[in-house]
Amino acid sequence: MARPSIVPIALTLDDRTGYTLWAPPWEEDGEEWQAFLGTTEGDGVGGRAMVHLFPTPAKLAAFCRTSTDHDLADHPVWPVVSGLGAADLTPDEDHRFDLDGVYDIAAEDPDRWAVEELAATVDIVSRLAECLDTTDEDDDEEQFEATAELAAKPEIGSLGLGVEAFAGRSGEDAWIGVGSVLDDLWEDVVEELSEHFDWTGGGTATLEEYPSASETVDDEPLDDEDDDTGTQVRPAGATAASAGVSEIARGSRVSASPAAVAAAAQFWEGVGILPVEVVVPEGAGVTLRCYVDDVARFLGREGEVFLFDTPADLARFCAGTERHDLSEIASWPEVADTDTVPLPGEQDRYDLTEVSEVLAQVADGAAGLVTYGTLAQPVEGVRDLAEYAGLTRVEELMQPSAPLGRAVARAEREPDATLTAADAAQLRPAWDQVVAAVNGALVFRG
Repeated sequence: MARPSIVPIALTLDDRTGYTLWAPPWEEDGEEWQAFLGTTEGDGVGGRAMVHLFPTPAKLAAFCRTSTDHDLADHPVWPVVSGLGAADLTPDEDHRFDLDGVYDIAAEDPDRWAVEELAATVDIVSRLAECLDTTDEDDDEEQFEATAELAAKPEIGSLGLGVEAFAGRSGEDAWIGVGSVLDDLWEDVVEELSEHFDWTGGGTATLEEYPSASETVDDEPLDDEDDDTGTQVRPAGATAASAGVSEIARGSRVSASPAAVAAAAQFWEGVGILPVEVVVPEGAGVTLRCYVDDVARFLGREGEVFLFDTPADLARFCAGTERHDLSEIASWPEVADTDTVPLPGEQDRYDLTEVSEVLAQVADGAAGLVTYGTLAQPVEGVRDLAEYAGLTRVEELMQPSAPLGRAVARAEREPDATLTAADAAQLRPAWDQVVAAVNGALVFRG
């Protein structure tokens, strides 16, 4: 799992745009967490969870600086986020979600941008519902029935396949199917969510302050000073990157809801061959991995790992006749014949570039924000890839006596220990060598 991060996002609903924060899934004390900036009205099960929305990034920054009564107060990087200014808390284009515009997107031709935008909007809606649901497991009534129904629709799941799923005559029918599902359910989905949106910014704003969908905040001061108070709030050396304010899956080629990933996992776990995503400087790609006598084996040949741009590309290859090192696996005929999309779970995603960035940030002054445990998952992927491809240089760099090997051992022994600037400066060149070696074993297939 990627290191804990907090991402600024914008939501547009009923012609109003509000700004808030999202903490993508992170692991703490052996449990997975995910949250939005908000609070719960009422105590215990049955209370109403609310997301605080703010009319401008400056208002959001002012709230973060002064308030600790919210669901992100205990997040590992909150101490840094609370000191950021409006510029750092302004969402990029990939984190602006127009809930009003869903019908318009579905009415467009299914090009790459339309499919990705629709998939991202449905995904954030599913995440909001997951975090805001306070019903008990034994409760017969669900707070987000329409949202759960939407996420479970196979037509919506097809968005995770990318634009290739909507090519040709069958693709046109599939896109029409997506529109039909949205026609049936989207109004109910936004009605469910709207009851949990706080358009007062935690009591700091009025509805009149929120910009309409046609307005922007381009004219708002976005420098290191908050225009509400004139007080400089951005500490020296603090940036969105060093605070962990970045997209958790920055290079990912996979866009699918958690529900779609979980549904696909039932098949892939059943056949013992799992989809895997690898992110290296050259790009991101998906492949398959299994274990034979506890030895990793990938979709590839002669030590080369085949990577595909999208799950749809991977699925097409699996349905073909080209020989590879998984062809002799007993369950391979099921893989070749399945319609189940190969969607990697978060635990099977190995972002090697993110480790490089983290080490650089820590070495440059973000010490104390990143734990040794951050290395665990990427190292797991690296070791499997090195084992399959016979990368002896990687094995040398991870020997117990080498700096990287000692760091990996500490990650297993003391995952919560924090990396110092000196640690990161020493580990970074070794990790870069690891990434270069792994990159040489990957073959990106069309």
